[in-house]
Amino acid sequence: MKAAVIVTPGQVSLESVPDPMPGPREVVVEVAGCGICGTDLHIMDGEFAPAYPIVPGHEFAGRVVEVGRDVTEVRVGDAVAVDPSLHCGECYQCRRGRGNLCERWAAIGVTVSGGAAEYAVAPVKNCFPLPESVAPADAALIEPLSCAVRGFDVLPRRLGDHYLIYGAGTMGLMMLELAKRCGAASVSVVDPNPDRLATAVRLGCTASGASADELTRPRGWDVVIDCTGVRAAIDDGLGRVAPAGTFLQFGVSEYRTRATVEPYRIYHQELTITGSMAVLHSFERAGELFVAGVLDPDVFISHRFSLDRYAEAMAQFRAGVGRKIQIA
Repeated sequence: MKAAVIVTPGQVSLESVPDPMPGPREVVVEVAGCGICGTDLHIMDGEFAPAYPIVPGHEFAGRVVEVGRDVTEVRVGDAVAVDPSLHCGECYQCRRGRGNLCERWAAIGVTVSGGAAEYAVAPVKNCFPLPESVAPADAALIEPLSCAVRGFDVLPRRLGDHYLIYGAGTMGLMMLELAKRCGAASVSVVDPNPDRLATAVRLGCTASGASADELTRPRGWDVVIDCTGVRAAIDDGLGRVAPAGTFLQFGVSEYRTRATVEPYRIYHQELTITGSMAVLHSFERAGELFVAGVLDPDVFISHRFSLDRYAEAMAQFRAGVGRKIQIA
């Protein structure tokens, strides 16, 4: 089969690789759509240090074309979205219900071959069945949505809170859609990219600007979410949190990124600074939300590239052009 392969950091090529074979409790999925996200850039840049070469792609969905001998939950022809998480289930963190912090953490498309290929293999327990009303390619959005749902799991989610979101890329827009449904009194979005900011306005944000200085909320925001991973945004956002408010570090930063915090202010104003990592008991709920129409795929997916244009798609994503870029 054909697959996009990150051979070494900075080098990606389209190659012919062996077709995947399912284990007893695994299925083979013919990939209908595979999203590109910031994690793929980190892998490309050598920051996550997987074993190279690696077939990327942890956001994917498609149809089952082969099942292992012990699989009864799905059949050939079924459409599924795939949770890429491969928790060991045995380590200290897994035993305490924190599989996303697994001491042997692994993921499809990050540490083992993923969905940037014609076919991918996955444990059947990781497959979310899709109704016929959902296009399998669109359902690749469920994985990033499941990360956003996990982010909301660590937030207070009080009715009437005021939210400030940094970044109007895919994840920022998903956070906007979820905040609107969690009883937010207002949701403001900051992004220097006018095209992305226009999408946030289209989706109904309360206020928007290239900088938070353009917004008016003297008391600050109850919930501030960084979806950029950029130090300047993080530093600015930490200073915008209202007393008794919460700052969520959701965007993935480079390892060397450092932000400035004020310990006295955290103490004196009872601020909460937290983070959320990947997916934890949230994929099924994200799938249910997606099927219920929480996202409009036509808004979120801005570009679809063929598999042989993977390198071009990655370059466009790195340049910040578009929203969700998908290999389909």
